[in-house]
Amino acid sequence: MCYGKCARGIGHSLVWLAVLSIVANILLYFPNGETKYASENHLSRFVWFFAGILGGGLLILLPAFVFIGLEEDDCCGCCGHENCGKRCAMLSSGLVAVIGILGSGYCIIVAALGLAEGPRCLNSLGQWNYTFASTEGQYLLDTSTWSQCVEPKHIVEWNVTLFSILLALGGIEFILCLIQVINGVLGGICGYCCSRQQATCTSGCCLAPFSAHSGEPVCGSR
Repeated sequence: MCYGKCARGIGHSLVWLAVLSIVANILLYFPNGETKYASENHLSRFVWFFAGILGGGLLILLPAFVFIGLEEDDCCGCCGHENCGKRCAMLSSGLVAVIGILGSGYCIIVAALGLAEGPRCLNSLGQWNYTFASTEGQYLLDTSTWSQCVEPKHIVEWNVTLFSILLALGGIEFILCLIQVINGVLGGICGYCCSRQQATCTSGCCLAPFSAHSGEPVCGSR
């Protein structure tokens, strides 16, 4: 298995997921495309936690670009063997993936809380409040109660859809970052991408056959 290619694939996937997360979070500020509810502070408080922009967005883009950058990493490590340097890079990518786990975890938690509490809306009594806060999320299973929110129109559907998207995106990001932690550790132990012709990997330096012409090790060649 080529651990570097796996990491780059995860990185590219995380970029798209982070962009979608940021877009979903931004849409939460504009129910039905209107800006007045944000300016009048009539949005769910969890919208202001920036779960998709910060957690599922910026904190995911950082490790994503690190994973993608592994393709250009040409560092040399112990004994002058390039592949051992690749191991250090892979181990480092596993550590950076922890940032993504924290960011996606934050996105998941905030999105789940936003779903459980429900939107802040104008009810039939003319009061702005969290109409479904006392239901502990049970309102999600009873769509007939959603009409209790008079304004903004379809705010329940709007919040449920977008917070659900953030929850799903955060979950996928969490899984991918967790996979990269494992991939980074395995890549650090077994080598960046050793084939049977190029190298035999051990827990120490990468042991490789020597070139018949130069006498130099060929470990780490792609």
